[in-house]
Amino acid sequence: MTFTTSRVIPAEARDVFAAFADGHRLAAWWGPLGFTNTFEEFEFSTGGRWLFVMHGPDGKNYPNESRFLHIEELTKVVVEHLSQPKFELVVTLEPSGAAGTKVTWAQTFEDPETARRVESIVVPSNEQNLDRWTAEVLRLTPSV
Repeated sequence: MTFTTSRVIPAEARDVFAAFADGHRLAAWWGPLGFTNTFEEFEFSTGGRWLFVMHGPDGKNYPNESRFLHIEELTKVVVEHLSQPKFELVVTLEPSGAAGTKVTWAQTFEDPETARRVESIVVPSNEQNLDRWTAEVLRLTPSV
């Protein structure tokens, strides 16, 4: 089962991509509202490991292990989430004329039952991720 959302970020693809490719910037926006991150390992290359802990607003820590399956500079990032729940995240970036860059976020869960169980959390969290990514891009980038 796949959950897909998209957003036009009013910035060039290079600026949008940079906010994902830079581990310090990614740690600042990754996750739903109220979460912070501690990155232990961030190898932003095809096959690279990504180990981090998400710190929830409830005070709980959520360890995560992922691997970058595929990276296309400025256009695509594919992440395999190895921790439970297992999923693959495909993030694509494409020009959206004068409006900026269209980001599509498609998260496919390995197990449909798990996907149904977490849907009420995942869908709004993905929107919050895109909200936070947009804010990070705009923090350092003038509008298109």
